[in-house]
Amino acid sequence: AVNNVDLRIKDKEFLVFLGPSGCGKTTTLRSIAGLEKIDAGRIFLGDREVTDLPPGQRGIGMVFQSYALFPHMTISDNIGFGLTIKKIAPAERSERVRKVAKLLYLDNLLDRYPGQLSGGQRQRVAVARALVIEPAVLLMDEPLSNLDALLRMQMRAELKKLHHSINATTIYVTHDQVEALSLGDRIAVMRDGKIVQCDVPMEIYDKPANVFVGSFIGNPPMNFFNGKITSQDGQLIIEGQGFSIIPEAKWTKALARRSEVIVGIRPENISVHFQKPSGSLNSARAAVEVVELLGNIKLLTMDLSGSVLKVSVEPHTEVNAGENVWLTWKEDKLCFYDADTEWAITPAEVGA
Repeated sequence: AVNNVDLRIKDKEFLVFLGPSGCGKTTTLRSIAGLEKIDAGRIFLGDREVTDLPPGQRGIGMVFQSYALFPHMTISDNIGFGLTIKKIAPAERSERVRKVAKLLYLDNLLDRYPGQLSGGQRQRVAVARALVIEPAVLLMDEPLSNLDALLRMQMRAELKKLHHSINATTIYVTHDQVEALSLGDRIAVMRDGKIVQCDVPMEIYDKPANVFVGSFIGNPPMNFFNGKITSQDGQLIIEGQGFSIIPEAKWTKALARRSEVIVGIRPENISVHFQKPSGSLNSARAAVEVVELLGNIKLLTMDLSGSVLKVSVEPHTEVNAGENVWLTWKEDKLCFYDADTEWAITPAEVGA
């Protein structure tokens, strides 16, 4: 399920494991928690090795995908259950429950039962129960997946604010890229049990490590096209179906010895023109097939010589299905990938 994951998480960092179902992100989280026994390798929390320690001795708190609250207990008793198990004195237990309940806006709900709370309130109770034991590391396994879209947005903001308040190392698992981009200090993108890229959100968004990351991150995802590399009058040119590109000079050494390449470009980095731009290179002609108004943008689905292309434009742009338009792109936003491995080519890849 997890293959050779080697990762150092910084103190007080908010790290997000992101990936599709079955990629190994929850198994990795459960291994850190001690709920899964690893076959090989070691796990450290700070300088302390916890590989063989049971979950209760690791000093972690965990919030599960399901709230897992005791329906017959009050909210106060649910939050303080871990302290009761640890035999913390009632006075201290009550004070710690009150303190964390106030932090999560639950202080006026402590006498209620889970069945009397909304989904968002129950999720906050689950977070409070994990926090009240003052864990060294807080683990969260898709805690917002059972909430509706508006509640998820509200809870994202609350979790971000909470992380700054408690200043604890937090590891968060999700398949939702919006959650990952908005919450994470860093994102570890997983596929088939491996981490394929781990970096700050904008680096992952702007420079995906491979085609999979580019197609998984972003809504809509990055556009990809196959192109052949040729030379004309000493100038490197990438030609594909319906388009041609002159890459920036920094790419010359990395691309010169290749015959094919995959070109990646984000929808927002493509511009629409209703008249032909000057020069035939670094432009393409495409047919508008679908226009979707999404509020802050219009999303255009276009036919580029048989390939589907997504382009986002300003919402007031007057464009209709059936029109033929010209496209240009921001040269500094183009990404290039090896045609065989689908891994990113970098300008520093001299002589590749």
